[in-house]
Amino acid sequence: MDNQLVTVAVTTYNSVDFVIETLNSIVNQNYENIELVISDDFSEDGTIEVVEDWLSNETVKRRFSRVKFLKVKENTGISANCNRCIRESSADWIKFIAGDDILLPNCIESNMDFVRQNPDAEVVFSAIKMFEQTFDETHYIKTTPSEYPFNLMNPSFTAGDQWRILLESDRIHYTPSYFFKKQTIIDVGNYDEKNTLVEDYPMWLKLTKSGVKLSYFNEPTVGYRIYKDLNDDTSIPEIFKPSLIAGYDTRKKFAHPDLIKIRIYNEAWNYRISKFFVENGMNKSVSFYPFLYRAMTVYLNPFFYMDAVYRRIFHSLIKKTHN
Repeated sequence: MDNQLVTVAVTTYNSVDFVIETLNSIVNQNYENIELVISDDFSEDGTIEVVEDWLSNETVKRRFSRVKFLKVKENTGISANCNRCIRESSADWIKFIAGDDILLPNCIESNMDFVRQNPDAEVVFSAIKMFEQTFDETHYIKTTPSEYPFNLMNPSFTAGDQWRILLESDRIHYTPSYFFKKQTIIDVGNYDEKNTLVEDYPMWLKLTKSGVKLSYFNEPTVGYRIYKDLNDDTSIPEIFKPSLIAGYDTRKKFAHPDLIKIRIYNEAWNYRISKFFVENGMNKSVSFYPFLYRAMTVYLNPFFYMDAVYRRIFHSLIKKTHN
């Protein structure tokens, strides 16, 4: 395994502004034996042309054991894009990276060192460094997760423990570090291509429910870009992120079948209130809107306190089991 082939799979969609930085970070890996797979999901901003020009460079051609650029004739969604990368990979281990993030120079080498030392590991996470707009150190925000080992990746947790915790909510905010054994993802049925926007949370649930423990080592391996539309001059902060609404359907499909009723009722209540606020232009931290939102989701929510008691008992039991 000392110089085993690893696939780095780059998923792109309208990534023209950032993709070359992503690709150059793969060239600059300390690890030598890398296969590069790029899968574009019908970009219309010049991404394809920029990537093709980059691939024509002789230095790039010599750097990789194999290069494959996949293109499609219509947009298929992130899950299908991931599946194309997996099918095309000829390595046992795969590292995904989005076309606007970067691999730190040690990324592949550190992941391979970890799986050599932990032969039971099949799905591996690590820390990520977060930056605003650019990967210049002056734009560095923080390294996450900061709470390890007091989080989902606690070494004492089993796959079953992780699954039960993930049912409560998606606790993995360092997804870009994801490194995995190809056969493991195939064994759980690959990504569900009906999920065109959210691919990661359903996969974490599927893996852990199947008995696959999510492993972790506490070293930064990826640079994650947070960027905002510089033309967006919106100055009024929102009460809650719109993702609260967007994520409800995903949780309803993948988490609710295994959750107790009180949790489902509480989430459904908050979803309806949140949707009402958005539809009526009230998701703004102005006037009495924040107070009204809290009143409706907490004080007037008939399920809030029962759910709060359940969650406290649940987390106490998890903590007690592993002390």
